[in-house]
Amino acid sequence: PWIRCDAACPFGAIHVGEPITNFPVLSAEKCKGCGACVAKCPGMAIFVIDKSYSQTKGSVSFPYEYYPLPEVGSTVTVVNRQGEAVGNGKVLRVQNPVSFDHTPVVTVEVDLKLINEVRSMERRHS
Repeated sequence: PWIRCDAACPFGAIHVGEPITNFPVLSAEKCKGCGACVAKCPGMAIFVIDKSYSQTKGSVSFPYEYYPLPEVGSTVTVVNRQGEAVGNGKVLRVQNPVSFDHTPVVTVEVDLKLINEVRSMERRHS
């Protein structure tokens, strides 16, 4: 079943309104960074950035619907919006509960200098 990202947010931080083709608007003061919306966004357009992870590293969480899924602890090539490789990241977490409806969320650790550029990772082929 399709669930809108605004309905998935337990804090009411995302507003889409009608028609549902409106661009989502984030209310940053309401957002807690829980990531509940990441897997629910039908356009796979939501990601979560944590710049407070450490003094030199940050984390980026994004939807990833390719198999095989990366293993926690593995090093992956991270990419920007255009799919261009921008560096390497370490996989911190792979979430794929039933409630995510087949949209796993991958969290990678990257250098802070890349934090605003990283949006996904290169697809691995089995």
